Amino acid sequence: MALVSNRAELEADEDIFEDALETNSISSPHSDMATSNLHFASYDTRRTSRQLGGSQGSSSSSAKVDLKSGLEECAMALNLFLSNRFTDALELLRPWAKESMYHALGYSTIVVLQAVMTFEQQDIQNGISAMKDALQTCQKYRKKCTVVESFSSLLSRGSLEQLSEEEMHAEICYAECLLQKAALTFVQDENMINFIKGGLKIRTSYQIYKECLSILHVIQKNKLEQEFFYEFEGGVKLGTGAFNLMLSLLPARIIRLLEFIGFSGNRELGLLQLREGASGRSMRSPLCCLTILAFHTYISLILGTGEVNVVEAERLLAPFLQQFPEGSLMLFYHARIELLKGNVEEAQEIFRKCISVQEEWKQFHHLCYWELMWINVFQQNWMQAYYYSDLLCKESKWSKATYVFLKAAILSMLPEEDVVATNENVVALFRQVDGLKQRIAGKSLPTEKFAVRKARRYSPSLPAPVKLIVPALEMMYVWNGFSIVGKRKDLSENLLITVEKAEATLQNESASEYSVDDECLVKLLKGCCLKNLQRPLQAELCFNYVMESEKLLKYDHYLVPFTLFELAFLYKSQGEIDKAIKVLETARNNYKDYSLESRLHFRIQAALHLWRKPSSERD
Repeated sequence: MALVSNRAELEADEDIFEDALETNSISSPHSDMATSNLHFASYDTRRTSRQLGGSQGSSSSSAKVDLKSGLEECAMALNLFLSNRFTDALELLRPWAKESMYHALGYSTIVVLQAVMTFEQQDIQNGISAMKDALQTCQKYRKKCTVVESFSSLLSRGSLEQLSEEEMHAEICYAECLLQKAALTFVQDENMINFIKGGLKIRTSYQIYKECLSILHVIQKNKLEQEFFYEFEGGVKLGTGAFNLMLSLLPARIIRLLEFIGFSGNRELGLLQLREGASGRSMRSPLCCLTILAFHTYISLILGTGEVNVVEAERLLAPFLQQFPEGSLMLFYHARIELLKGNVEEAQEIFRKCISVQEEWKQFHHLCYWELMWINVFQQNWMQAYYYSDLLCKESKWSKATYVFLKAAILSMLPEEDVVATNENVVALFRQVDGLKQRIAGKSLPTEKFAVRKARRYSPSLPAPVKLIVPALEMMYVWNGFSIVGKRKDLSENLLITVEKAEATLQNESASEYSVDDECLVKLLKGCCLKNLQRPLQAELCFNYVMESEKLLKYDHYLVPFTLFELAFLYKSQGEIDKAIKVLETARNNYKDYSLESRLHFRIQAALHLWRKPSSERD
């Protein structure tokens, strides 16, 4: 078996081929959970009875934490984290983070999560540093072998049972740390070297998980001999399940490329592994649950068809809500589920509660501000939507260009006298957008590029700004908000009234170079409202108008493939599945180089994946 030796790569961490030289084996699982599976140990701040081989305050270099203690305290820390006690969780893990693989994994994961949520460069650097330390800690416990042994194992795989239980867990922890460090490497800066290093780390992590899955199959029959078999199994389920799920979301052309270099993804298998992990009793069971919840409540909406498995999401969340009724993360998912059901007012109250229950991590507040902003957009409460967009502009660093554009777009929906009352200058805000865009892994964010393109109509180089038409509703469409509003007839009808007013305004205005683009945007949004209101013939007329205007569009070329996507769903709702698939394939194959192309390709992939199943499996 190809396991990595403890060689000079840990000292040469900045070497781009650091991980390419490593041949790893092992995989990580995750499991589903029911109320009876939530066995979290209580947190004793004294921890005087723990036998970790050293004092709490300063661990000696020779101290070694046994696997049982590491797993127990990592479970305690997870309990604290889910109870909003973020600092307590860190302090519980910190003293032994350089001696215990599970303390290292837990501590660095919290630091990385904070970095991802704040987007502060210092936090990102702290996260990378914590992960480097965690990888070194995990490396101490991994099976050592010489270069000759590593080479020979490539030719003839040795017995997978040669690994000790501790070494198996070290592989899982190492793979998890490596994957998280790769994620931070991508966002660290726009250096292409870091981009390549991040890709290598992901591939190494993936290979470890694949090997771990093989080990799991081998030791399955002897699982009673492994004291913590269920913990290893949980790690494998989480890792391989998450990898399969995420890879399956990618557009077909990218999947073909990844398969060429050894990656593969199966959505059903990924969800199955995560469900099995969530139903188990491992420390990672809650993480399996949270991964499935993220898929159902976010990923399926933004990168999928918008058809969400709310029933499973509610079932998975129920035990969490029972054990952590004030937990920010639990409340956030609860609010998302209510929102996806169309219970906008209930969701609004729960998001507000999510803000009120803790002050330690303001980043959770920002997530709620984002959701509350959109809820008010759905309700067309423009002043309240402006309030939350302004908070995001002031407090969050995630995407300043998007936030400022949204604030200007929302203000554009208000009467002029209301805008004056805010002391904001809409034109000045739109002109800020271009200077606020950022790059991650050398690439501009698609939504920021979209915002910059739309804001160019306010460029100071133009004789006069050409106002955007219903820009807040356009961004709502981009974020798939019409799928949520479609659950509510009253909201859909109110949106239709607003869109028709914009349509009448365009007809009464003198023509400009943007007129056709604006008319097509309004027709697309109107068609979505009509589709939600079960008026398919009128919706199809709107969509056909956009298609017939294709050659007249000057700037917003994205409107045509996105309209085809909506048209496909219209046909599907009428039972014309084959016709719908043909339209989706046209949108995927006949158009390129337009705004938000990748996002649409994700959605097309999700729809094709679902619609091409036998009819008995589509539900």
